[in-house]
Amino acid sequence: MNSDQRFFDFLKETIGLDVTSVGPAIIERAVRQRSIVAQAVSADEYWRTLLGSRDEQQALIEAVIVPETWFFRYPESFVTLAKLASKRLAEINNLRALRILSLPCSTGEEPYSIAMALLDAGLKPHQFKVDGLDVSPLSVEKARRALYGKNSFRGDDIAFRDRHFIAEGESYRLDQRVLEQVRLQVGNLLDPALLAGEPPFDFVFCRNLLIYFDQPTQKQVFEVLKCLTHVDGVLFIGPAEGSLLGRLGMRSIGIPQSFAFSRQGTADPDPLPVFVPAPLPVPQPLRNPPPAPVRSRPFAQVAPLRPAPANSGSDTAALLANIAVLADEGKSAEARAACESYLRSHEPVAQVFYWLGLLSDVAGNTLEAQGFYRKALYLEPQHPEALMHLAGLLQAQGDAMGARRLQERAARSARAADSERKR
Repeated sequence: MNSDQRFFDFLKETIGLDVTSVGPAIIERAVRQRSIVAQAVSADEYWRTLLGSRDEQQALIEAVIVPETWFFRYPESFVTLAKLASKRLAEINNLRALRILSLPCSTGEEPYSIAMALLDAGLKPHQFKVDGLDVSPLSVEKARRALYGKNSFRGDDIAFRDRHFIAEGESYRLDQRVLEQVRLQVGNLLDPALLAGEPPFDFVFCRNLLIYFDQPTQKQVFEVLKCLTHVDGVLFIGPAEGSLLGRLGMRSIGIPQSFAFSRQGTADPDPLPVFVPAPLPVPQPLRNPPPAPVRSRPFAQVAPLRPAPANSGSDTAALLANIAVLADEGKSAEARAACESYLRSHEPVAQVFYWLGLLSDVAGNTLEAQGFYRKALYLEPQHPEALMHLAGLLQAQGDAMGARRLQERAARSARAADSERKR
C-alpha cells in the first residue's frame, strides 16, 4: 500500500515534518506498517481510521520518528554550558535558579547530560533546573525510567557513568540526584500553548530540529524559540543549522564546536532564501523492517555518521571507523586530518569525500563542500547523504532545478533499495 499526500500533510500539520527532509519512502513505509496493524485494506480505510483515532495518530508519528541519541553528544556544548552557567549565576547574583530547556529531549540523554555537566562543574542542585520536552510520549516515558543500555554511552570518555549511574545487569540506572534536577513532559513545539505562562529559559538546547521543517515552519518555530529563550540567553543548535540561524538573525557566541548562538546585538535578519533540509544519516531502521538508509527522527539528536564499507582489511576498517568517531564527536580538525591521511595511503572511497564535504559544510565553506560532495557522487552516484546535502546547497544558492534533480535521484535510490529488500 502506498501513502499519498494526505499523510504527508497530516505529519506536516501535526509535527511540522517536511517530507523532503526525510524522503517520501520513510513515510510510506510507516503508513504501510500502521495500515497492517490497523487491519486496513486500503489507503482510504486507513485514512478514516487515522482521522478517527488520536491513538492511531500518535502511533503513526511514533512510526516515523526514530529515537537515536546518547549522553554528551557534542561534548564541547556541555563544556561551554558549564562555563556560561557559572557566569550567568554571577550576573544575576544567584538570586534565582537557572532555567534550561532541552527540546526535543528524546529518551532523556540530553537533559540528563545537561544536569550531569552542571553538577560536575560544581553547581548546587538549587542553582539550576532542567526541563525536557518531546512530542513522543513513548520517548518521554523511557526517559522517566532512566534505565539505559550500552548504546547510550559512546565516545572515549564515559567516566561520568561511574559517577552518576548504578549498574543493573547489562543496563545502567541514573542516580536519583540527577533525576531530581530534570522535569520531563510531552510537548509539541507547534502548539501555541506550549509552556504558556512559564518564564523564559537561560539556555535552550534545540538541536537538529529546524532542518526538518520547510521555510515557513522554520520561521514559525524560530519565533517560538526566541520567546522561550531569555533575551540574554543562549540557544544551542545542531552543527548543520548554524548558517540557518545566522540568516534568521542570531550570531554565534564564538566558541568552536559549541554550536551556541545568542541574539544580543544582532541586526534584523537577512531575507531567508529557500532552504532544503539536509539532515545527517541514521544507522537504524524504522521499527521492524530490514535496515535501510533512513534519516534521523525530526525530534531527536542528529544521529552518528554511517561508517563506510571497508574493502581492504581490518586496518582500513579501523581508519574509517576512527574518522567516523572523530567527525561524530565534533572534532572537525582531527577528522579532516584523518580523512586526508586516509586518501594519501588508500584508494578513494565516497564516504571519506562525503565526510570532508560535511566538515566543510559545517565550517561554512560552501564551495569546498560542494566539490567534496561531487567527488563522493563520482565514486558512488547514488550516495544518499551526499545527494541530499548537495541538493540543499544548490537550493540555498537558487539552483532549484539542480537541487530537484538530486532529490529525485535520492528518492529513486531509496525506492529501489526498498524494493530490493522486499524480494
